[in-house]
Amino acid sequence: MSDALTWILAAAERGEFPPPDGMTTVVPQPSERDAGVLAFTAHSVVFTDEDPEWVRDTLAATSGDPLAASMNPGFLSALMARTGRSMNTIDLLSVAPSRSGPPELPLREIEDPDHPRVARALQHRDDVRVWTADGGVLVLGRGVAGRWEAAVEVDLEARGAGLGPRLADAARHLIPDGGHVWAQKSPGNARSVRTFQLAGFRPVGSEALLLPADRDFPHRSPHR
Repeated sequence: MSDALTWILAAAERGEFPPPDGMTTVVPQPSERDAGVLAFTAHSVVFTDEDPEWVRDTLAATSGDPLAASMNPGFLSALMARTGRSMNTIDLLSVAPSRSGPPELPLREIEDPDHPRVARALQHRDDVRVWTADGGVLVLGRGVAGRWEAAVEVDLEARGAGLGPRLADAARHLIPDGGHVWAQKSPGNARSVRTFQLAGFRPVGSEALLLPADRDFPHRSPHR
């Protein structure tokens, strides 16, 4: 498998991005599971094992603003048809560096593979770990190209008290020192966007993740 996407993401973690030249970089998939499109400022990255020439020709034939072609529904539909994959939404991507020491928020780790949050995370991530707090859940795992990814969920009755940002901040304490953790959020979910911003996550781009028809990959397992 290719490391090209891993290097691009590692550079973005450092605040270094592809040149804003209106071009598209096509790289191989980092794994059988992960394929999709990243959009930075005036530069896109398509990670797929499909023919790069087909990708570029299809982008050139896509109507609308050329700078936004990689996230145009026409191109994404063509890419899904070509690969036999599906997608849920275009996500806002943000990233934050690790924090030293344990999180301030009291957490309880659970290791129940049948828990709804664990089962959902296992469809997209490896080495999944899940913690609960009074009124919320934090999920960590290895996602696209092995990056650490975090997701939080706050119970309806616990919202408005600052628990979401505290859960997101806890994720920064739970990854290895010197690392970074990513978060994927629907841009329309303003509550979630604000939650991660308050926890110090910096927006870096958008992502359309293409999901394989068969999501049951044998190498996935909860963290032990």
